Amino acid sequence: MKTITAYFVRHGQTMLNHYNKVQGWIDSPLTDRGIADAKRAGEQLKAINFTAAYSSDSGRAIETARHILKANPNNLNIISYQYPEFREQCHGYFEGNDLNQMWQFVGAQVKLTSESDVLGTYGLEKARDLIHQADLYGEAESNDMFWDRLSRGFDKLRDNSEDGDTVLVVSHGMTIRSIVDRYAPELDEGVATINGSLTKLTITDDNIHVEFFNRVSGEDL
Repeated sequence: MKTITAYFVRHGQTMLNHYNKVQGWIDSPLTDRGIADAKRAGEQLKAINFTAAYSSDSGRAIETARHILKANPNNLNIISYQYPEFREQCHGYFEGNDLNQMWQFVGAQVKLTSESDVLGTYGLEKARDLIHQADLYGEAESNDMFWDRLSRGFDKLRDNSEDGDTVLVVSHGMTIRSIVDRYAPELDEGVATINGSLTKLTITDDNIHVEFFNRVSGEDL
Protein backbone atom coordinates (compact mmCIF):
# COMPACT_ATOMS: atom_id res chain seq x y z
CA MET A 1 0.00 0.00 0.00
CA LYS A 2 1.28 3.46 -0.93
CA THR A 3 1.61 6.03 1.88
CA ILE A 4 2.18 9.74 1.15
CA THR A 5 2.75 12.56 3.63
CA ALA A 6 1.20 15.84 2.48
CA TYR A 7 1.55 19.25 4.08
CA PHE A 8 -1.48 21.31 3.01
CA VAL A 9 -1.02 25.08 3.34
CA ARG A 10 -3.69 27.71 2.92
CA HIS A 11 -2.51 30.53 0.65
CA GLY A 12 -1.53 33.84 2.19
CA GLN A 13 -4.03 36.64 2.73
CA THR A 14 -5.28 38.24 -0.49
CA MET A 15 -6.83 41.58 -1.33
CA LEU A 16 -10.30 40.00 -1.44
CA ASN A 17 -9.69 38.28 1.92
CA HIS A 18 -8.75 41.67 3.34
CA TYR A 19 -12.01 43.22 2.11
CA ASN A 20 -14.13 40.25 3.28
CA LYS A 21 -15.21 39.31 -0.23
CA VAL A 22 -16.25 35.89 -1.52
CA GLN A 23 -13.24 34.34 -3.24
CA GLY A 24 -13.48 30.90 -4.75
CA TRP A 25 -12.57 30.51 -8.40
CA ILE A 26 -11.91 34.23 -8.90
CA ASP A 27 -8.49 35.42 -7.81
CA SER A 28 -6.68 38.40 -6.29
CA PRO A 29 -3.05 39.09 -5.37
CA LEU A 30 -1.45 38.50 -2.01
CA THR A 31 -1.30 41.47 0.31
CA ASP A 32 1.88 42.35 2.20
CA ARG A 33 0.44 40.38 5.09
CA GLY A 34 -0.24 37.50 2.70
CA ILE A 35 3.36 37.43 1.56
CA ALA A 36 4.37 37.34 5.24
CA ASP A 37 1.93 34.43 5.75
CA ALA A 38 3.62 32.52 2.93
CA LYS A 39 7.12 33.27 4.18
CA ARG A 40 6.17 32.15 7.70
CA ALA A 41 4.98 28.83 6.29
CA GLY A 42 8.20 28.58 4.31
CA GLU A 43 10.27 29.00 7.46
CA GLN A 44 8.25 26.31 9.22
CA LEU A 45 8.66 23.88 6.31
CA LYS A 46 12.19 24.64 5.15
CA ALA A 47 13.66 21.50 6.76
CA ILE A 48 11.14 19.21 5.03
CA ASN A 49 12.61 17.25 2.13
CA PHE A 50 9.73 17.54 -0.33
CA THR A 51 9.52 15.16 -3.25
CA ALA A 52 7.20 17.49 -5.17
CA ALA A 53 5.07 20.60 -4.68
CA TYR A 54 1.45 21.00 -5.74
CA SER A 55 -0.92 23.92 -5.72
CA SER A 56 -4.24 24.80 -7.23
CA ASP A 57 -4.01 26.75 -10.48
CA SER A 58 -5.14 29.96 -8.74
CA GLY A 59 -2.52 32.69 -8.75
CA ARG A 60 -2.69 33.20 -4.99
CA ALA A 61 -1.85 29.54 -4.37
CA ILE A 62 0.94 29.50 -6.97
CA GLU A 63 2.49 32.65 -5.47
CA THR A 64 2.28 31.23 -1.94
CA ALA A 65 3.95 27.99 -3.06
CA ARG A 66 6.73 30.00 -4.69
CA HIS A 67 7.49 31.84 -1.44
CA ILE A 68 7.41 28.59 0.55
CA LEU A 69 9.78 26.78 -1.80
CA LYS A 70 12.15 29.74 -1.93
CA ALA A 71 12.95 29.08 1.76
CA ASN A 72 13.71 25.40 1.13
CA PRO A 73 17.40 24.59 0.50
CA ASN A 74 16.33 21.82 -1.91
CA ASN A 75 14.00 24.05 -3.92
CA LEU A 76 15.87 23.61 -7.21
CA ASN A 77 15.15 19.89 -7.10
CA ILE A 78 11.45 20.18 -6.26
CA ILE A 79 9.14 19.93 -9.28
CA SER A 80 5.95 21.99 -9.00
CA TYR A 81 2.52 21.07 -10.37
CA GLN A 82 -0.66 23.13 -10.62
CA TYR A 83 -3.88 21.10 -10.35
CA PRO A 84 -7.25 22.83 -10.82
CA GLU A 85 -8.71 20.00 -8.73
CA PHE A 86 -7.22 21.65 -5.62
CA ARG A 87 -9.07 24.94 -6.17
CA GLU A 88 -11.39 26.54 -3.65
CA GLN A 89 -15.08 25.75 -4.05
CA CYS A 90 -16.85 27.69 -6.77
CA HIS A 91 -19.47 30.14 -5.47
CA GLY A 92 -20.91 30.96 -8.90
CA TYR A 93 -22.98 34.15 -8.89
CA PHE A 94 -21.65 35.11 -5.45
CA GLU A 95 -17.99 35.32 -6.47
CA GLY A 96 -16.56 38.72 -5.50
CA ASN A 97 -19.62 39.74 -3.45
CA ASP A 98 -19.52 40.79 0.18
CA LEU A 99 -19.17 37.62 2.25
CA ASN A 100 -21.76 38.57 4.87
CA GLN A 101 -24.29 39.51 2.18
CA MET A 102 -23.82 36.13 0.49
CA TRP A 103 -24.59 34.29 3.70
CA GLN A 104 -27.67 36.45 4.31
CA PHE A 105 -28.92 35.56 0.84
CA VAL A 106 -28.06 31.87 1.16
CA GLY A 107 -29.36 31.62 4.71
CA ALA A 108 -32.73 33.12 3.79
CA GLN A 109 -33.65 29.69 2.40
CA VAL A 110 -33.53 28.26 5.92
CA LYS A 111 -34.37 31.44 7.87
CA LEU A 112 -30.80 32.03 9.06
CA THR A 113 -28.76 35.15 8.38
CA SER A 114 -25.10 34.48 9.15
CA GLU A 115 -22.29 32.15 8.12
CA SER A 116 -21.84 30.89 11.66
CA ASP A 117 -25.54 30.08 11.99
CA VAL A 118 -25.75 28.28 8.64
CA LEU A 119 -22.55 26.28 9.15
CA GLY A 120 -23.35 25.59 12.79
CA THR A 121 -26.80 24.28 11.94
CA TYR A 122 -26.20 22.46 8.66
CA GLY A 123 -22.45 21.80 8.46
CA LEU A 124 -20.06 22.48 5.59
CA GLU A 125 -21.41 19.95 3.12
CA LYS A 126 -25.10 20.87 3.36
CA ALA A 127 -24.15 24.56 3.37
CA ARG A 128 -22.38 24.02 0.05
CA ASP A 129 -25.63 22.65 -1.37
CA LEU A 130 -27.49 25.68 -0.02
CA ILE A 131 -25.07 27.99 -1.88
CA HIS A 132 -25.61 25.95 -5.04
CA GLN A 133 -29.39 26.20 -4.66
CA ALA A 134 -29.28 29.96 -4.04
CA ASP A 135 -27.03 30.72 -7.03
CA LEU A 136 -29.13 32.54 -9.63
CA TYR A 137 -27.05 31.01 -12.43
CA GLY A 138 -26.83 27.49 -11.01
CA GLU A 139 -23.04 27.48 -11.38
CA ALA A 140 -21.92 27.30 -7.73
CA GLU A 141 -20.59 23.85 -6.95
CA SER A 142 -22.87 21.47 -5.09
CA ASN A 143 -21.26 19.27 -2.47
CA ASP A 144 -21.14 16.32 -4.88
CA MET A 145 -19.56 18.46 -7.60
CA PHE A 146 -16.95 19.78 -5.16
CA TRP A 147 -15.99 16.34 -3.84
CA ASP A 148 -15.91 14.74 -7.29
CA ARG A 149 -13.36 17.37 -8.30
CA LEU A 150 -11.31 17.22 -5.11
CA SER A 151 -11.24 13.41 -5.13
CA ARG A 152 -9.83 13.51 -8.67
CA GLY A 153 -7.07 15.75 -7.32
CA PHE A 154 -6.17 13.25 -4.63
CA ASP A 155 -6.18 10.44 -7.20
CA LYS A 156 -3.83 12.44 -9.46
CA LEU A 157 -1.54 13.11 -6.50
CA ARG A 158 -1.48 9.39 -5.63
CA ASP A 159 -0.75 8.43 -9.24
CA ASN A 160 2.12 10.94 -9.39
CA SER A 161 3.71 9.82 -6.10
CA GLU A 162 5.74 6.90 -4.82
CA ASP A 163 5.40 5.16 -1.48
CA GLY A 164 7.05 7.27 1.21
CA ASP A 165 6.93 10.58 -0.69
CA THR A 166 6.46 13.85 1.19
CA VAL A 167 4.71 16.62 -0.75
CA LEU A 168 3.62 20.21 -0.36
CA VAL A 169 0.08 21.18 -1.41
CA VAL A 170 -0.95 24.84 -1.38
CA SER A 171 -4.73 25.08 -1.48
CA HIS A 172 -7.56 27.10 0.02
CA GLY A 173 -9.33 27.69 3.30
CA MET A 174 -12.67 26.01 2.80
CA THR A 175 -11.12 23.23 0.72
CA ILE A 176 -8.71 22.32 3.51
CA ARG A 177 -11.36 22.66 6.20
CA SER A 178 -13.69 20.43 4.16
CA ILE A 179 -11.04 17.70 4.05
CA VAL A 180 -10.69 17.90 7.82
CA ASP A 181 -14.45 18.02 8.32
CA ARG A 182 -14.89 14.81 6.33
CA TYR A 183 -11.91 12.78 7.56
CA ALA A 184 -11.33 14.13 11.10
CA PRO A 185 -14.44 16.07 12.17
CA GLU A 186 -13.25 16.12 15.77
CA LEU A 187 -10.46 18.52 14.70
CA ASP A 188 -12.83 21.00 13.04
CA GLU A 189 -13.79 23.33 15.87
CA GLY A 190 -15.75 25.69 13.67
CA VAL A 191 -12.94 28.16 13.05
CA ALA A 192 -11.72 29.39 9.68
CA THR A 193 -8.54 27.98 8.18
CA ILE A 194 -5.84 30.56 8.90
CA ASN A 195 -3.94 32.06 5.97
CA GLY A 196 -0.54 30.36 5.76
CA SER A 197 -1.49 27.66 8.27
CA LEU A 198 -0.31 24.05 8.00
CA THR A 199 -2.45 20.92 7.90
CA LYS A 200 -0.70 17.55 7.75
CA LEU A 201 -2.27 14.55 6.02
CA THR A 202 -1.24 10.94 5.62
CA ILE A 203 -2.69 9.74 2.31
CA THR A 204 -2.98 6.04 1.53
CA ASP A 205 -4.53 4.20 -1.40
CA ASP A 206 -7.99 4.28 0.13
CA ASN A 207 -7.96 6.73 3.04
CA ILE A 208 -6.84 10.12 4.32
CA HIS A 209 -5.73 10.61 7.92
CA VAL A 210 -5.42 14.11 9.37
CA GLU A 211 -2.38 14.44 11.65
CA PHE A 212 -3.07 18.07 12.59
CA PHE A 213 -5.05 21.06 11.29
CA ASN A 214 -4.59 24.83 11.09
CA ARG A 215 -1.19 25.02 12.75
CA VAL A 216 0.75 28.30 12.64
CA SER A 217 3.32 27.78 15.40
CA GLY A 218 6.70 26.14 15.17
CA GLU A 219 5.67 22.90 16.81
CA ASP A 220 7.02 19.53 15.72
CA LEU A 221 5.96 18.80 12.16
